[in-house]
Amino acid sequence: MTKTLDDAGLDLIFRGARTYNGYTDAPVTEGDLRAIWDLMKWGPTSANMSPARIVWVTTPEAKEKLAVLTSSTNADKIRKAPVTAIIGMDMEFYEKLPQLFPHVDARPWFVGNDALIESGAFRNSTLQGAYLIVAARALGFDTGPMSGFDNAKVDAAFFAGTPVKSNFICTLGFGDPSTVFDRLPRLDFEDANSIL
Repeated sequence: MTKTLDDAGLDLIFRGARTYNGYTDAPVTEGDLRAIWDLMKWGPTSANMSPARIVWVTTPEAKEKLAVLTSSTNADKIRKAPVTAIIGMDMEFYEKLPQLFPHVDARPWFVGNDALIESGAFRNSTLQGAYLIVAARALGFDTGPMSGFDNAKVDAAFFAGTPVKSNFICTLGFGDPSTVFDRLPRLDFEDANSIL
């Protein structure tokens, strides 16, 4: 690649971006959610497996259904956010490999190998959840990724009858700056890296 983002773009996605605990009342539309998906879907995954399955929680009823399955702190954030994405992982992602990875018969790599299915689904849906955050920021939205919920109960409430399990959740909207904490430190290169 020969082109790079300018400093404003890098600030928007990383340096100036924050994790929001609350949002303004500005709406997030279905068109916005589709735009986020249509950008994030291009992020790489192993064998293009793309295991993420997302439930976009937007209605008061759905927000309450999710909120009661989370910690009290997270419940309030979910109730007030315009949207909360439940990023799930399809444990039968391999069924779509003939479509997504057609040049090799990759389905047999996974069928019957529960450990490989689990690690592949978890790792790659986590990547896709990160792509969601980056795509949302690139399109002008703010996010609040979180754990702090009962995975089994969320699975029963939102993914019953499917091979999908929840990974993590992420609020989404136009952030209220008064709800962010002071910027926390990050490790320097020397503290977290080695070059061999």
